[in-house]
Amino acid sequence: MSPASAVAARTVVQALAAAGVREWVLAPGSRSAPLVYALAEAARPERPLGAPPARVHVRLDERDAAFLALGVAKAAAATGRPRPVVVVTTSGTAVANLLPATLEAHHSGVPLVLLTADRPRSLRGTGANQTTVQPGLLEPAVRRTVELEADDAAPEHLRAQVAAAVALALGVDPGPVHLNLGLPEPLVPDDEGWPDPVPAPALRLGAPPLEAPPLPDGPATVVVAGDGAGQEARLLAEARGWPLLAEPASGARGGPAAVPAYRLLLDAWADRVERAVVVGRPTLSRPVARLLTRVPVVRVQRPSAAWPEAGRGAQVLVPRVPESWFEGVPRPGWLESWREAGHRALALVRETAAGPGPLTGPALAGLVAEASGPQDVLVLGSSNPVRDVDLVADWETAPLVLANRGLAGIDGTTATAAGVALALPGRTVRALLGDLTFLHDVGGLLVGPLEERPRLQLVVANDDGGSVFATLEHGAPERAAVFERFFGTPHGTDLAAICRGYGVAHRLLRGPEELTAALDAPAEGLEVLEVPVDRAGRRALDRALAERVAALLG
Repeated sequence: MSPASAVAARTVVQALAAAGVREWVLAPGSRSAPLVYALAEAARPERPLGAPPARVHVRLDERDAAFLALGVAKAAAATGRPRPVVVVTTSGTAVANLLPATLEAHHSGVPLVLLTADRPRSLRGTGANQTTVQPGLLEPAVRRTVELEADDAAPEHLRAQVAAAVALALGVDPGPVHLNLGLPEPLVPDDEGWPDPVPAPALRLGAPPLEAPPLPDGPATVVVAGDGAGQEARLLAEARGWPLLAEPASGARGGPAAVPAYRLLLDAWADRVERAVVVGRPTLSRPVARLLTRVPVVRVQRPSAAWPEAGRGAQVLVPRVPESWFEGVPRPGWLESWREAGHRALALVRETAAGPGPLTGPALAGLVAEASGPQDVLVLGSSNPVRDVDLVADWETAPLVLANRGLAGIDGTTATAAGVALALPGRTVRALLGDLTFLHDVGGLLVGPLEERPRLQLVVANDDGGSVFATLEHGAPERAAVFERFFGTPHGTDLAAICRGYGVAHRLLRGPEELTAALDAPAEGLEVLEVPVDRAGRRALDRALAERVAALLG
């Protein structure tokens, strides 16, 4: 008879595959060995009878393994093929390292399955090595925690629990789930075959019928598209003739209603707006946040355990755009005035950002945005990169833009981008991120020689510190004594030496011409383009942009 752990591991792998899992990310460990052996067999070109096909990626660091899985899952959802991705870890602190990516998946609605190996329940509290209370460790950032024991769970029970967990991860409120599998010794399988596979039960994922009040023409309305908005925000704005204020990673940027440089317009024109239709969750702009506190808000937002109070204060709250809302009579000249002002502001921004002196963050973002066409994929780091692209991008048809906007942290950005690249191997994938974001996740560069390498171009805006804080109240001149050490945080790191240590191609690019040439010819593997940018003048540049646009708009 096969060891209980081997039978349970093979059954769980079968059940997850039957529920639609195709991609697995694995970090090494001993307690998880039964799962490792099962996946090693499933990943072979000639699999044993009963083993499902599996594409497996191995990473040394559980934190980066989870963010890699997050990137794969994000890319799948963004291209219309949502499916969960599984992360497999051993026990102990390995599980705790999953929390940053789990929080991001929780807040951005990304389906992940966190499959953690554990000692049997009887060893908890006994001082056994690498043993802690793992169930609940990732809460409340998971939709459900399921505790499974290999030595007392029938295969039918394991399959039912796995299927229910995947259904929840993909459901109306998608997100991560935690499967904690207690595995007793022996941890090495014998030569007996896999159990006979059983089809997964059909998942019911359809949305309930929608009842919503009509949306009258009347008020001067703008559409604000935030994280998770999707194409329906763009289609609504175009159908009703409303200005579209779309964040880059909203999935709605572009088209005849999109307004470039909109956040600078809002500082001068917010009092013209009488109503805002918010689709998704906007996270980038203080002018947008201020607007939503002073006008009636109609909010289109799926229900989520991550932010149940996000719709508080909305006059209307619906989970998706009703068909009836696409019908209406455009307000004469309303959209045209915003579009004209947006393009005038954009021209001024580009002229100011590209002035004499060192390359600026917005100028760099403009070059990266211009190089990214409709078939490309652009992953944006938090802090200034995503905001700079928001300011300068003007796409008729945007690339696929992805960003970790659930919690908007800088954690795991390189690994997330690598996951996106692995999920979309036929497309050019590049990421724009700051130097602190790059250093925070430098482990994301580590790809072992036996692993599939992502085709990914990382553009690192290196200003030797955190320039985003210079644009906030912390960067005011009267706080200069504290700012540089505690907010600016200069590091003086040699990025080329780091890349060399990881065996990653690196190029230092000194100006727009060199950068444009490099963007036009991405390498076949993983490469880092380091671009020095100015930090000292960042606060002054942002103020100059705001003042010049305000003067332009009268």
